[in-house]
Amino acid sequence: MNGRLQFGVLYHQFLFRLMDVELLSASAAGDASGLLGQLGALLISPSLIFALGAFTVGQAVRNQDPMAFPAASVELFLISTTMLVVGIFALLSWDSTFPDRRDVLVLAPLPVRGRTLFAAKVAASASALGLVVAAWNSFSATAWSLMLAPADSGTAGTLRYLAAVWVTVAAAGTFIYCLVLGIQGAAAQLPRRWYLRISPALQIASFVLFLAVFCFQPSPRPENQSTFQWLPAYWFLGCLQSLGGGGMRAVTVPFAWRAAVAPAVAILAAGSAFLLSYLRTIRKIVEEPDVTPGARGGIWLPPLGHSARTALAQFTIRTLARSRGQRTVLGFYLGGGLAIVAVYLEGVMEMTHFKWADILRLVGTPLMAASAVMLGAAWLGTRTVFAMPVDLRANWIFRLTPLPPAADSLAAARRALLTLAVLPILAASAVILFAFWPWRPAAEHLIVLALGGSILTDLSLRDFHKIPFACSYLPGKSKVHMVFWFGVIPAMMMLHKLAEFERDAMASALHYGIMIALLAAAAITARLNSTHAVAGPGAEIHFEEIPSDEPVRLNLNR
Repeated sequence: MNGRLQFGVLYHQFLFRLMDVELLSASAAGDASGLLGQLGALLISPSLIFALGAFTVGQAVRNQDPMAFPAASVELFLISTTMLVVGIFALLSWDSTFPDRRDVLVLAPLPVRGRTLFAAKVAASASALGLVVAAWNSFSATAWSLMLAPADSGTAGTLRYLAAVWVTVAAAGTFIYCLVLGIQGAAAQLPRRWYLRISPALQIASFVLFLAVFCFQPSPRPENQSTFQWLPAYWFLGCLQSLGGGGMRAVTVPFAWRAAVAPAVAILAAGSAFLLSYLRTIRKIVEEPDVTPGARGGIWLPPLGHSARTALAQFTIRTLARSRGQRTVLGFYLGGGLAIVAVYLEGVMEMTHFKWADILRLVGTPLMAASAVMLGAAWLGTRTVFAMPVDLRANWIFRLTPLPPAADSLAAARRALLTLAVLPILAASAVILFAFWPWRPAAEHLIVLALGGSILTDLSLRDFHKIPFACSYLPGKSKVHMVFWFGVIPAMMMLHKLAEFERDAMASALHYGIMIALLAAAAITARLNSTHAVAGPGAEIHFEEIPSDEPVRLNLNR
């Protein structure tokens, strides 16, 4: 096999190895196309929504209507969202940056040169970066370019502004992607066992940093110019204003040169660190184990029922504690919840002119809604990682072992979900509330929060006929991306209204008692409903997703 053919095969494999296809359900035919389709919908859907905004309010922005957003704010939003999305993509593909142990063991005996392997990986990473940037800006960049281009510049000016937008978002995405690669390459110089331990912390810390910068960066006004030099998004805003023209050129253009230097420096630093770590990491993957045996034994956990339920529940809790990938995904959900809470509380402070100390001491809506958001983030993240297998090839241990009934598996999953998601949020909320609130309203809100967590747990496990972390899953079934983009703002508004309702109910003992009785009845109903779903004689654990009626192709022509 010549070098060009080797490069093509490796490039194809690296490009479509966004996730481990061996973890997919058999009904997915070992193909990640469903996941790629879902990723494409996740990126294109908000771009289309933002483009529709250009045709509805774009003319007002272009005419500098006092009731509309300034044009510079729209340009900054285009750049900032691109950087955020690319940064999240780089963090999610963190583990696929370097070959894993299986890749090394398969490719090492083959006559494949190291430079061919490295070139294929770099080309696949560059292609993935280009696809993410293009999909995210596919509709929005073009639509807003037509609206924000200088009105007196004609067709040539519009085309120039469109080209400036695409050059800017591409440079911004390249900068943030290479920045993440540089951080990972520097961390990879450590001993591999240390690198594996700090990688999840680096991913979560970077994710929270990206969200914090995106949510709390100042508005593009002349009075905030002193902070522009520290925020890369404003460097690229200056680049866009310089290339395409705009009303804030005197404010942002002084930082445009940084937008030209920053991607070049990031590419050079990331390339050097990536090449050095790539050459060293391949050897470390084989020489050092991915999991270091513990010297103090396992994590002690109390009994969670009879022996079968205790074994399954403790297996679930300990697996999450030891699995880097699942912990990282859960950290992303918690980081997203913290970002939503921070933006929400910041908005409350702007409307009420309160300070953080006032918000903490205020017995009312802000902390109630914030604790509900964090409970929802912890519940959704934990429930999501329950469906992600750690190593699907190891579930033969459960297949060969006489399994308990599906009811016991559901009970163990319920108790593990309550232990991992609901109890930590209740404990953290209790510390904050009892520190700043009187004991009675703090205890009353904790009771409401506990009942809400019980309801969410039972509703999400109604059709969960699986052992967490041990069964395959089928990408493309979930509509999480649609729920995220269309449901975050309405859900936050609903939580705010529910928090106001709870605050009003807590003012009367009768009203509070009725609310607790209704929540308790809903919790009991949800528990009975989920238990009844696995109480039948035909209920069993599904190690594979239910296969579809479509015939499975063998693809022997390949």
